[in-house]
Amino acid sequence: MDRGSLIGLGLAGVAILGGQAIEGGEIGLFLQPTAFVIVVLGTLAAVLLHYPLPVFVQGVRMGKWAFRPPEPEGMTQIRRIVQWAHTARQEGMLALERHVNLTHDPYLRDGLKLLIDGADANRLREILEVQIVGFETAERQAARVWEVAGGYAPTLGILGAVIGLIHVMENLADPGKLGTGIAVAFVATIYGVGLANLVLLPIANKIKFSIARRVAEREMICDGLIGIAQGDNPRIIETRLKGYL
Repeated sequence: MDRGSLIGLGLAGVAILGGQAIEGGEIGLFLQPTAFVIVVLGTLAAVLLHYPLPVFVQGVRMGKWAFRPPEPEGMTQIRRIVQWAHTARQEGMLALERHVNLTHDPYLRDGLKLLIDGADANRLREILEVQIVGFETAERQAARVWEVAGGYAPTLGILGAVIGLIHVMENLADPGKLGTGIAVAFVATIYGVGLANLVLLPIANKIKFSIARRVAEREMICDGLIGIAQGDNPRIIETRLKGYL
């Protein structure tokens, strides 16, 4: 669990609600269902129109990474690659076949199969780097769901403000209804700007951080497998791969 994300989210709430309380305002004034519906559902609708549904679903699933990021596997992968380097050096590439069924990472397993099939270092690098590019592109596209939502939310806040002001203009002759319209107008703006800058955009950047680490792990794996293909000393491979961490 990423405690920093939880602390940051808590501080965001304290900053907004605390500022309202310090100014002597009632916190309950922020509870405007109309503004919430306009901003939240409107932002959701815009993002659904922006992206294909599979990309949107993947992006939503990645949202949990802001609070529970994927566990780093760098050291585990290094130990596995060094073990394979020893095996290949002592028994030959075909001896690596017994490790295929024990490898659950698809990227690592594909690289291992290429080694067993006798792919040279250049061809191995070419294939694995193409997979890295495809992986990074797909992951970043899904992560941008949150970034795009952060771009739409302030605009929907302004839309909510305009709707609230229209309500005010319609009821100028009835002062009792003016307060509701003005509240919706200003609270919708707060919802839009606050949601974008305190929740959506920070989550997007936290997800990108996890993606960068996952891409670096794949680059490390690519380097290690190429070292095995070239017949490098396992100790040299291990030292080089630790530099990625």
